[in-house]
Amino acid sequence: MVNIFINHILEATLGQTLLNVFLLILCLYPVVGSFFWFAGALSYRFLKTNKRDTDWQLIPPAKQPLITIMIPAHNEEVMIEETITYLFEELNYENFEVLVMNDGSTDRTAEIIAALQTKYPRLRTVKILKNKGKAHAFNIGMYFAKGEYILSNDADTIPEKDALMKYMNFFVHDRDMNTSAVTANMDVQNRTKLLGKSQTVEFSSIVGVIKRSQTSINDSMYAYSGANTLYKKSFLIDVGGFRQNRATEDISIAWDHQMVGAVPRFAPNIVFHMNVPETIHDLYKQRKRWAQGGTEVWLTNIKKFIFHPIQRRYQISMFVDSTLSIIWSFFFVITTVMFIALMLYFLFTGNYERIFHGLMISFVFVTFELMAGFMQLLAALLLDHRGAKLKYWFFAPLYMLFYWMVNPVTVVMTFIPALKTILGFGSCTWVSPERKSLQKK
Repeated sequence: MVNIFINHILEATLGQTLLNVFLLILCLYPVVGSFFWFAGALSYRFLKTNKRDTDWQLIPPAKQPLITIMIPAHNEEVMIEETITYLFEELNYENFEVLVMNDGSTDRTAEIIAALQTKYPRLRTVKILKNKGKAHAFNIGMYFAKGEYILSNDADTIPEKDALMKYMNFFVHDRDMNTSAVTANMDVQNRTKLLGKSQTVEFSSIVGVIKRSQTSINDSMYAYSGANTLYKKSFLIDVGGFRQNRATEDISIAWDHQMVGAVPRFAPNIVFHMNVPETIHDLYKQRKRWAQGGTEVWLTNIKKFIFHPIQRRYQISMFVDSTLSIIWSFFFVITTVMFIALMLYFLFTGNYERIFHGLMISFVFVTFELMAGFMQLLAALLLDHRGAKLKYWFFAPLYMLFYWMVNPVTVVMTFIPALKTILGFGSCTWVSPERKSLQKK
């Protein structure tokens, strides 16, 4: 009996210890994550920088592989002419075509494309009668594409002039035979408002640093940049194309590629320009879609990692981080609600000392998170475009707090819709956001 009693005490103590360790990990997850991405970015810069990032070669016209630039378009009359004109007039690459997938547009998109076809013989279009989403349009277009490589290019996206030439430097060598896609480095065009300036910092730090870190660790990547990524068409076919019932086709295809052993690449020297949301409402809608897409791929692949961890060992870091991110999101929302309720209770009962202690502890945690985030941001801005965006670092602190609050809320809010999608009730129609000219006038 004594032995049984002692064993119960030891088991309870061990269980409590493990629980405390787990809660500590969740509390420190944002801080540890920032240091992890910071170290990964430095590793990419000093240990694994690919010469193709800085020393790319011109490919003679006779040896240029054919690239199909695919533009899925739904009601894009504002941007479509400007984008197509830029692609044909400005890109430093000869062997390409432009294929516009007119996905159920009800505006002047089809009329504009028809007029442009008289000017540009390499412009083709496929009309889809009913809007069924970007992934559906892309899957149809994939079988009309003449090119061995397909560049996804949103209607509001303008790649730099040397983009295609730089992209192909990641595919033309024998060592690149297993490269499935190369994703570019996004640059925010509309920086006139505070939110645009803040997202300039975000895409350099949170997006750019994370992609560098993932690439440097084990050639993994959570997501491609859906607005501008060059795919090898054979790898798109190998995984059955894009998942049409997913909120984010660029996240799901990146995971699908890695599940078959393909290698994604990040090319920070290839820059494309696009608009970002300029209102809190539009930004929240965008982040909800991103959060749902991330949860969907986690739910889709969870059994593969649980039952075949050795086989998936090269992608295990992605799965662990995604798991912790989702759990931490629920932890953050629940504990925040509990904290607010407790502070209100102390306020109504006049226990101001407990309120002071609670606020001080919160201040300590937030301070550590900001310090870690500042290091990540500073490293990112120094690495990206050789420090050209350092002037936007001023807009970082408030946005970092905003990002850390919005991200877990969107994960929690979209978890049930993501679960419904995995159970077969998802849909992926789309509505184009408000467009603005990308050309500086």
